[in-house]
Amino acid sequence: MIKESKFDDIRPYYDEEIPAAMQRIASSTSFPLLASYVYPEESVEKVRQRIVGYTNIHDFQTETMRRVNEQVIARSITEFTCDGISRLSPHDSYLYVSNHRDIMLDSSLLQYFLVTQGFDTTEITFGANLMQGQLVIDIGKSNKMFKVERPGGGFKDFYRSSLHLSEYIRHAILEKHQSVWIAQRNGRTKNGIDVTDQGIIKMFCMSRMDDKIRALSELHIVPVAVSYEWESCDILKTLELYQSQFSKYIKKPGEDLNSILTGLMQRKGRVHFELCEPIMEDELMQFDDLTNNEYHKAVAQLIDSRINTAYRLWPNNYIAHDIRYGSKAFSAFYTKEEWEAFEHRLAQLEKYEDCDLDQLKDIFLGIYSNPVDRK
Repeated sequence: MIKESKFDDIRPYYDEEIPAAMQRIASSTSFPLLASYVYPEESVEKVRQRIVGYTNIHDFQTETMRRVNEQVIARSITEFTCDGISRLSPHDSYLYVSNHRDIMLDSSLLQYFLVTQGFDTTEITFGANLMQGQLVIDIGKSNKMFKVERPGGGFKDFYRSSLHLSEYIRHAILEKHQSVWIAQRNGRTKNGIDVTDQGIIKMFCMSRMDDKIRALSELHIVPVAVSYEWESCDILKTLELYQSQFSKYIKKPGEDLNSILTGLMQRKGRVHFELCEPIMEDELMQFDDLTNNEYHKAVAQLIDSRINTAYRLWPNNYIAHDIRYGSKAFSAFYTKEEWEAFEHRLAQLEKYEDCDLDQLKDIFLGIYSNPVDRK
């Protein structure tokens, strides 16, 4: 018997719901393709029996989802590193606020690392626009994802949705004792400039309006810096930013799925995660005299400072900066071979003949060079 909750509209699955979800996943038309990617050495039927045998989230995550991440790392990442776990305790719950470059991998790779270090996985925010189709819903909710609504109505709808999300995050951390992952802003960073939306900080505070300091200190915020050597979906992001110059960008049907698959399959080179120092109550206390709006802005800037300091720059970042500004200022940070590999990637934009190539290249270079300026 599943107990009803005020969060039933957004929460992940309970363990009791896993067997039915596994049955649906195993019987989906896409299952053979998924099975061959995750378990290439096994028959589809053997994988199907493995999946339908799961009765709880823990087994699904630590066995199959762990395997998914191992396949992604083996096939598309040359080196995966993560630092900062010593700053945290496996017995505490945290709110991981991360820069956001890839729809799935930013949170998924973090889960993988946490599991390998003896930590529990986190619950994960997932946009309602992405949680569509029964297969995606089942995989997502079985992987501790909870839905974030983005209401298109007026202020009242937006307020209710934000309050509901804030209450659920606090409920997950303080009552369920589950950590939570959330992006620092709505949507991925596409131009290489990672900035925390102060509206996210305001949302965190909505569920405890009586004490703005404890509203955040209770959540144990941990900024997370994710750095990809080869930016996830770099060409797709370039095209979107280019088109956005002329009119409001409207996503095409299936575009999000294409970005997810591109992010999974595209070569990423080296990838580094840094779990930054948690935001402590004494740090928040220095903002006690600020207005609420000033407080939210100050905390957002504090998170940005942590992320920008921890962000790892790669040769591609320095190469892009030198190309963009016609300089050799950072030539000590890359080799001739790395320069040539980057130029080869940049040249792939030449096939988009309907676009202004100079503008396209400048946008592409900005994606990689802006983190240098931020640093």
